[in-house]
Amino acid sequence: MISVIIPTHDEASHLPATLESIAGNPAAHEVLVVDAGSGDGTGELARTMGARVQLNVRRQRAFQMNAGAMQARGDALLFLHADTRLAPTALNQIESALREPDVVGGGFARRYDSRSLFLRATCLLAEVRSRLSGWFLGDQAIFVRREMFTALGGFRELDLFEDLDFSRRMRREGQVVTLRPPVVSSARRFTLRGPLRTTLSDFKLTLLYALGRDPNALAAQHRSGSDPAHVPVTATSSDHTYQS
Repeated sequence: MISVIIPTHDEASHLPATLESIAGNPAAHEVLVVDAGSGDGTGELARTMGARVQLNVRRQRAFQMNAGAMQARGDALLFLHADTRLAPTALNQIESALREPDVVGGGFARRYDSRSLFLRATCLLAEVRSRLSGWFLGDQAIFVRREMFTALGGFRELDLFEDLDFSRRMRREGQVVTLRPPVVSSARRFTLRGPLRTTLSDFKLTLLYALGRDPNALAAQHRSGSDPAHVPVTATSSDHTYQS
């Protein structure tokens, strides 16, 4: 069985489509929604749609996903954003991939629900990155064998780049795969500043992370609107990550 773990906070408008996409998969699965005190009825909605729900946990995606994993009963774990929809074959593809003993996990190619040619191009580049490096972002639906997740100690409790950190550590332990067809993620986060400016900001943050900047400090600077280039390098930050 595959345990699908979804961290949420005020996702009542997007979660139904995501849960419906999961339900469209015939493979054996369970859905765990880990809700950080939503005020819009996200938890109650998830429960009515058949998900197991953990309510009022700490609002941090890494913490929420770890909390869900502790309650999961599946042999494989799939971490899914509340605004990211699966193809009807996705869970079967994960099962097939994990039949190969050397495969420890992976993720999916991703596209956005947008007509932007620029965003389509960035998704293709992200797929190339994932196939070459084994780096996955959270909206690529990261999956992993349960025993590997436990051996890695789960997600590090970071406010930014917990996804890249985890996928990098997972890649060191065995083969990872990038699956198709892609998951479909909401393009809502590009609305405020536009695809180009948002992507450039993401690239800058990722570059600073790769150079060893502290992810939690980067997250704080990003939220405040300060220049993240001034965040110091830390001795432990070379393996850290989170993406909103």
